[in-house]
Amino acid sequence: MKEETYPFVVKPLPYEYDALVPVLDQETLHFHHDKHYKTYVDNLNAALSDYPELQKLGLSDLLRRIDHLPAAIQTPVRNNGGGVYNHELYFDSMKSPVGQEPSGLLLEAIERDFGSLQQWKEQMKQAAVGRFGSGWAWLVTDRDGKLSIVQTANQDVPDLDKVIPLFLVDVWEHAYYLQYQNRRADYVDGWFGLINWRKAQKRYEEAIG
Repeated sequence: MKEETYPFVVKPLPYEYDALVPVLDQETLHFHHDKHYKTYVDNLNAALSDYPELQKLGLSDLLRRIDHLPAAIQTPVRNNGGGVYNHELYFDSMKSPVGQEPSGLLLEAIERDFGSLQQWKEQMKQAAVGRFGSGWAWLVTDRDGKLSIVQTANQDVPDLDKVIPLFLVDVWEHAYYLQYQNRRADYVDGWFGLINWRKAQKRYEEAIG
């Protein structure tokens, strides 16, 4: 599938605003998607508006080439392009909490690389709760199928030349504070039940070919 290019658009949620209740309420999703995510899209378009030669690049290509972009827009593209990339993957990696669990090749890889599903959850939670300040915790794979957990700060992304993200959890306060206040650990516990394992499995299979 051809990657989206400038002008980037706000992608609608792949579910209704009340689909993630009780883990995430409608107010949180409206605020997070309609305000925060939209602002990143608008700011990314503004940063690229005077650079027609860059408007042909897809989002992941822009993020891979940060250090080669004009100096004036490196920081805006890193912050806002990362904000678009991260939020789109985050929203697209969740579904209604109906007790779905991993299976198939992805479950086998989790058990191989982390010892068990429970041990993966413990390490993923530690990465998310232990992220000082704002950022993200990711489950990523390399081309050989080896899984790892990655932390990034602010709107940074992992090295997209080396790993393929499967999904991530947003631990910026705006992702959970309206509902959980300072109880980040409670939010992360609930998030585990929202993971769209079917999509994660598909991304994993595509990554390893």
